[in-house]
This record gives sequence, structure tokens and C-alpha cells, in this order.
Amino acid sequence: MSKAFGIITAIVLAISAFFAMKNKAAYEREITTTQERKAELAKSQARLKADEKKLAALPVEREGVDGEADKLSAAEAAEQKNNASLKAKVEAKTATIAANKQKLDDIREKTAKTGDLKELASKMRATNSELEELSQATTASEAKLANLTAQNTATDAQVAAAKGKFDNFAKGISLPNLKTRIRSIYPNWGFVTLASGNSAGVVPNSTLNVVRDGEVVAKLLVTAVESNSSSASIVPDSMGSNVALAVGDFVSPAAN
Repeated sequence: MSKAFGIITAIVLAISAFFAMKNKAAYEREITTTQERKAELAKSQARLKADEKKLAALPVEREGVDGEADKLSAAEAAEQKNNASLKAKVEAKTATIAANKQKLDDIREKTAKTGDLKELASKMRATNSELEELSQATTASEAKLANLTAQNTATDAQVAAAKGKFDNFAKGISLPNLKTRIRSIYPNWGFVTLASGNSAGVVPNSTLNVVRDGEVVAKLLVTAVESNSSSASIVPDSMGSNVALAVGDFVSPAAN
């Protein structure tokens, strides 16, 4: 009897030791996971500070773009003025040629076959040469004007893009054309990481939708953004009790 009791006691002790070792391993894994999450949180906070510095520098960049646009506009106006002056000269020379031609016709009528028109022909050739030079100068000015106009158009587009990006940063709204997906999920900490960053239009503090089968199943709040990745907190009560986020879920901007 005592021998059976000893065997049972040994078995119980062995089982207890097994579960104790298993619980200890799980506890150590949880400690390691917690330390990793804390390190990742510290990195995210550092990235957030760096992005805030970038955001603060945007107005300075915008002022530079506006200044360049003003310079291009002034250059375009000067070229247009110069082109108008050249066109006026061409029109004046054209009128002179027409008048000289009329005089030549009159002289030919009066002198018939007896007059010598070499002197007048020489003047006509000189006038034609001046007209050709003016035409070439006008063509060159028009080409330069077209180039400046194209540069000005490109600069306007850059200014508009920079203004739109700045406005989105100021309002905390991600770019409308943003399309990304969930890269990883940390349910215990209530946040996810995304496969896109500020280069794709993710803006800090903006709200995003998690879309599955054409329906919004959860909302995210962007907390940190890098060039090609970002992290976002899962908005409380935005996800149904029967919904579980999955890696690869589609994410798009939401109205704030």
C-alpha cells in the first residue's frame, strides 16, 4: 500500500515538475516578447520625432518652390515682352519691303527697258537680309518662350503637389491615392505595421480603413511613419467582436 502511494506521489511530482518547467518557459518567452515590443515602441517614437522634424521643414521647402516659381514667371514675362518687340520689328520690316516693292514696280513702269535697277535691287537684298535675321531671332525667342512656359507649368505642378502634401500633413490626412496592406499584427499591444510609409502618402495621426471584401472591418490611427513602412494603433470599438485582422488586409485612407 505504502509502495503504491509512493509511486502515485512520484508521478504527481513528475507531472507538477513538467508543468512548472513549461510555465517557466512560457513566462520567459513572454518576458522576451515584452522586451522586444518595448524596443520596437522606442524605435517608433524616435521615428515619430524624426518625421515631426521633416514636417516642420516643409514650409521652408515650400517657400523655396514659391520663390523659384516667381523667378520663372518674371523670366517668362520678360521673354514675352522681348518677343512682342521682335514681332513689331518684323512687321515694320515687312511693311518696308512691301513699300519698296511698290516703288520698284512704279520705277519699272516709268523706265520700261531704259532704267537701271541695280541700286534698288541691292537695297532690296539688304532689306531681305535684315528681315531674315529678324525672323530667325523671333523663332529663337519663341522657342525659348515655349521652354520657359513648359518649365513654369512643371513648377506650378510641383507647387500644387507640395501644397497638397503640406495641407495633408497639416490636417493629418493620408493621401487619397494611398493603397497599402497590413504587414504584421501585434494584438496584445493593439497595433499593426503597414507595408507603406510617407513615400506612398501615409501621414502621421491620420485615420485609415481596413477593407475586406469591399467593407470596412476596422479603423487604424497612424502613430509613426518611415519612408517605406509605418505603424498604426487599432481604433477601439471600430472592429466587430467576430472580426480578426489578418496580414495582407487592404488599407486605404478614411475621412477624419
